[in-house]
Amino acid sequence: MGITKFDVLSLGEILLRLSPPQNERIVREDNFEKQVGGAELNVLSGASLLGLRTGIISKIPDNDIGIYARNKIRFVGVSDEYLVYDKMKNGRLGIYYYENGAYPRKPRIVYDRMHTSMLKISTEEFGDEIYSSARCFHTTGITLALCENTRKTAVNMMKKFKEAGALISFDVNYRSNLWSGPEARTAIEEILSYVDIFFCSEDTARLTFKKTGDIKTIMRELADEYSIHVVASTQRVVHSPRLHTFGSIIYDKLNDAYLEEPPYVNIEVIDRIGSGDAYISGVLYGLLSNDGSCRKALEFGNAAGAVKNTIPGDMQASSCEEIETVIKAHQNTGADAEMVR
Repeated sequence: MGITKFDVLSLGEILLRLSPPQNERIVREDNFEKQVGGAELNVLSGASLLGLRTGIISKIPDNDIGIYARNKIRFVGVSDEYLVYDKMKNGRLGIYYYENGAYPRKPRIVYDRMHTSMLKISTEEFGDEIYSSARCFHTTGITLALCENTRKTAVNMMKKFKEAGALISFDVNYRSNLWSGPEARTAIEEILSYVDIFFCSEDTARLTFKKTGDIKTIMRELADEYSIHVVASTQRVVHSPRLHTFGSIIYDKLNDAYLEEPPYVNIEVIDRIGSGDAYISGVLYGLLSNDGSCRKALEFGNAAGAVKNTIPGDMQASSCEEIETVIKAHQNTGADAEMVR
């Protein structure tokens, strides 16, 4: 594959997030802070800030809310070249309401994402040149689950990007409010033969793919069954809504090797939304910037995921330099500075 315009292109829905300030409740707060997010966009924002050339493939309404979303996309360095606009008067951006938790009260989410502009997206809206413009194409199970049309579009794009020589990255990102475990398995098994980099949690592997045994056995089985090059699984321990431990395991099929490191412990969680996506951005950066190094993928993935927990909003806000500093501090067994100054 020759020189490409993008390192990563991703297909996914862009969402408007509305949250009551601080620890307020959705049911009683009158004011909401608005932000933009979405699983695939979150991945791209993190990868862009780390230094990769990224672009979002999506459809948004051609109105002020859509323009707000577009401006936020541009702000984090993600290209909107393949962002298409819904000219219909009933075009809309999906919305979700997020309420922070504090022990023993858990975080809560309310979705309002039916009949959105994204559900009308089609491969016919993009020229064939898009498929040779990226080193890697990423999407998630959320896009497959939204509706039959988004699933068809995602599968077609996976096939065409694969044929053009791109790596295919896929995150199961199972959402029980969108589909059942058996429905997810049927759809995802149809596309796994195209996937090179696969993200799946242990719980999801057991629920969706009915896997048994320990996580390492599950990861190797998935890699062997579908000829997947890299399988990654995050390991999160929720001590309370505001205190987490975060790490991961990566299985490198080519070398039949498992990559691990000590997890990030006692993370002070400000906002956990998007931390799994930030992890993926770090993994993709590690692989694409270091000749496919799973060791670098592990280090950047864990650091990016851990740091995102400390940042409000869906999208990452950390430079490569900051993440490298976090990695160095994590690996340092001696004294560590209390402040960066």
